Amino acid sequence: MISKKRFDDLVEAVSRGIAQRTSRRSFLARLGALAGGSALLPLLPVDRRLGGGSNVAHAIEKEGWLPQTIDEGQCNYWRHCSLDGQICNCCGGSLTTCPPGTTLSPSSWVASCVNPEDGQSYMIAYRDCCGKTICPRCGCYNTEGVLPMYRPEYSSDIIWCFGVEGSSYHCTIQPIIGKG
Repeated sequence: MISKKRFDDLVEAVSRGIAQRTSRRSFLARLGALAGGSALLPLLPVDRRLGGGSNVAHAIEKEGWLPQTIDEGQCNYWRHCSLDGQICNCCGGSLTTCPPGTTLSPSSWVASCVNPEDGQSYMIAYRDCCGKTICPRCGCYNTEGVLPMYRPEYSSDIIWCFGVEGSSYHCTIQPIIGKG
């Protein structure tokens, strides 16, 4: 066991060695860079999108969500993995078309969803249909792959009805835009 005197001597020797090799300015600059860098660490993006067949089990285990490929009107349909809103299938539209009387938003948020039939990951563009009041049927609030607001292309918390006439939200379509 080290005595207090030896510990004090060791700390003093290390401190003096550092002081001899560096200036106060360089020490403060490094300390500032460390503090600034650690403050920015939470802002780095976190990729929560699923990819590859090995993640199908992870998607199934996560929060008890069991994706299926049969009923497009259910929240656990595989394309709805990051849907935060109303399914257009229940509102007179389809997975890829808006209901009559609504306008497709020019912008979207994206997520990667795993199709349980083939185990492949697909990029889904969630696009809002706008111009009518909200469809009261088939609301889904899944959050797989959603990132905070500083990455708006992965955020489902934004109503994407800007840039169209009639900015009220009605429902959301989910076309596949590629493999994830």
